[in-house]
Amino acid sequence: MLSALCRSTLAFTATVCLLTGFAAADKPAGDQSDSINILLITSGCCHDYDFQAKAMQLAFEERGVKANWTVVNEGGKGTEAEIDFYKKDDWAKGFDVVIHNECFAKTTNADYIRGITSQHHTGINAVVIHCAMHTYRDATIDDWREFLGVTSRRHDHQSHYAVNVQTADHAIMKGYPDGEKSAKDELYIIEKAWPNTTVLATSKSERDGKEHPVFWTNTYGKARVFGTTYGHSNETFENKTFLDTLTKGTLWAAGKLAAKKAE
Repeated sequence: MLSALCRSTLAFTATVCLLTGFAAADKPAGDQSDSINILLITSGCCHDYDFQAKAMQLAFEERGVKANWTVVNEGGKGTEAEIDFYKKDDWAKGFDVVIHNECFAKTTNADYIRGITSQHHTGINAVVIHCAMHTYRDATIDDWREFLGVTSRRHDHQSHYAVNVQTADHAIMKGYPDGEKSAKDELYIIEKAWPNTTVLATSKSERDGKEHPVFWTNTYGKARVFGTTYGHSNETFENKTFLDTLTKGTLWAAGKLAAKKAE
């Protein structure tokens, strides 16, 4: 259950600060500034975005990550929308990382999509979660898919999938229990991993036995991108291992976690 504190934090701007959390060995490496400025874009079809936003904020707090959150929930609950926030020329200015947790498969406006990806290409770091992979799915251009680092257009059924670590020496995967079953979630079918993508972990389809990336990193222009296809269910956003990995992935994308774990 989310605490009353967590339920009270969802707003266009929220600040969560706690000084204890990850063990000393897991403290961020690199930029050690006091806090991380996070922009969370969340809305669209098919998921409990309010719950997920609150769960992320609480997870960072519990892990000792000082974060200034700006949450933008626009576009409604359908499959097609153009978010007004993105139409500002400097919509990403001042943020260390943007978390994309939106779901608009039928939005196809190339100029609108490139208005988002162009900001990332110049160096705005990102985290992409679950249905972000199917956002702009019907678009004919590949800019968003190249930014994500993977191409996906469909998913398998919900189940508890074993997560198989592929890049154990990456700091994001430090301490990940190889083979642990996921919370009940959907397995996205990955048609393509783009050239700058490093697969961190995979899960196997229960239908045909094929392995698909479920955690990865990508380089898009000057930006660091961390991605996961998990994130469908509220159960996932209550799962400690998933939240540990999401927090580390966000820190890595923001330049506050060294890529390789300490020997």
